[in-house]
Amino acid sequence: MTPPAPAAPAASAAPPAAVPGTAGRVRRVVWRPVRRWLGRVRRITRRVARAAYARWRRSIQVRVVTSTLFISAIVVAILGFFLMQQITTALMDGKTRAALAQLDEGLASLQRDVGVSNDSGDRLRSAANGLKSRSGPSGLYEVYVRDTTQTYIDGYATNELRAQSVPQRLRDELRSGTTGTRAYTYGKLSYTGHRASERGLIVAGKTGHYEVYYLFPLTQEQHTLTIVSRSLAGVGVVLVLLLAAIASLVTRQVVIPVRLAAQGAQRLAAGRLEERMRVRGEDDLARLAKSFNDMAANLQEKIRELEDLSQVQRQFVSDVSHELRTPLTTIRIAADMLYEYRDTFDDPAVGRSAELLQSQLERFESLLADLLEISRHDAGAATLDAESLDMRDLVLRTVGDVQGLAERKGSKVVLQLPGEPCMAEVDRRRVERILRNLLVNAVEHGEGEDIVVSVAADRDAVAVTVRDHGVGLKPGEGQMVFDRFWRADPARARTTGGTGLGLSISKEDAQLHGGWLQAWGEPGQGSQFRLSLPRNAGDELRGSPLPLVPPGAGGRPLFAELEAGD
Repeated sequence: MTPPAPAAPAASAAPPAAVPGTAGRVRRVVWRPVRRWLGRVRRITRRVARAAYARWRRSIQVRVVTSTLFISAIVVAILGFFLMQQITTALMDGKTRAALAQLDEGLASLQRDVGVSNDSGDRLRSAANGLKSRSGPSGLYEVYVRDTTQTYIDGYATNELRAQSVPQRLRDELRSGTTGTRAYTYGKLSYTGHRASERGLIVAGKTGHYEVYYLFPLTQEQHTLTIVSRSLAGVGVVLVLLLAAIASLVTRQVVIPVRLAAQGAQRLAAGRLEERMRVRGEDDLARLAKSFNDMAANLQEKIRELEDLSQVQRQFVSDVSHELRTPLTTIRIAADMLYEYRDTFDDPAVGRSAELLQSQLERFESLLADLLEISRHDAGAATLDAESLDMRDLVLRTVGDVQGLAERKGSKVVLQLPGEPCMAEVDRRRVERILRNLLVNAVEHGEGEDIVVSVAADRDAVAVTVRDHGVGLKPGEGQMVFDRFWRADPARARTTGGTGLGLSISKEDAQLHGGWLQAWGEPGQGSQFRLSLPRNAGDELRGSPLPLVPPGAGGRPLFAELEAGD
């Protein structure tokens, strides 16, 4: 029987496979705080930049100081650059003259002593060391001497100076003789030991068949120029700051009175007519303050006169309106009696006169009612009796009141009402009066075209627009449409018996609600009036759910935006 085969050894466990996307998740986890921090830094930087820009725009002093700082920095930088160039040139020219003088002495000495030794190498070495010994213990320069007649010896240099420190262009210039027996240049001095390379001035001279090179390190000169440049930079910064401080001090003496005048003008515009500026000295600013005080005093006097006149006017309108009601009542009784028996008169003209008298009395009563309402608004005695109502119901009721007038004019009223209630806290009587005035105005100027009435609401406001397709408004008339007794065409007959105060009263009623009454119009394209009211009485109105310019209307719109408190 064949024995069972031995079991195969267990395979080594395979390494676990990498989870897909692990590296990406790790990178996201690592970089997420960094990105969040960078985003926070960017937001802070933008906020600081916006604040600085706003401060720069609002403050004359900041602009003057900033401009002075910028211009003075440029001027100081230019002056410092040219001054540094002059100092560097003067320093290096002096160094070059001294080096050339030292070279002349070395050439004369080499010419006397070069023949002492018969060995060329010894001659060069002794000549170089002799010239080097003249530099003193501090080692102001290194020397490199070369015999041009020697083919295999490149010369001798002192203190481990590399022969490559002498640029080839200087050697060629000296050999060609284009500059005579002397030449100089700037280069880098390198050494065979551990001594670091350094910038240097290299002067060269030739006597007979010998070339002598003096190599002057410029470490001291560079140190001097560094100290000078730092001193100039420090002095320049201090000078710029001093100029900025002087500019700030000078502009402060001018800006503070102007700023006080601006604050006084703002308080004066806010109604504080007793505001005055303090007069100090006799200079131009003092005359400005005196002129401002004279202007404020004259303005206060004129405003007081206008207030008195306006009060007299309002009182006159109110008194006349009240006083006319009593005789108007008597005339009304007589007119009603004549109108009732108009068919019994033998002369038809008398009956027609009774009808005209009746219609004109109705218009007179309407005019008196409007005058009384205007006088209440002028006196600040108008009150708001607000209640929660659906604007759709008010629109339907008002449209029903003017439906007959629209039919007589050949116009059709088209309603665009939302399916959901448009609730708002409004005064029923005043809102109905506004809508009635807008609809009657649209019928009067609609030229028999359709009149579209739209209602909409959002979270904070409700709005109603009345659109006609009549003559429209001419340029500039959009600002006058709410003026009292204003008419677009004075020669145009008013067929609906309006008083000319309807839109003015509508404006006052809209302002009493804290709302807007706005008008748009274009010649030949008709006009549109928009009433916008806050949902809650007393809230501030920030927008309207309906556009003022109707969709598809071309041309440049004319606005007459009248907000509460204007």
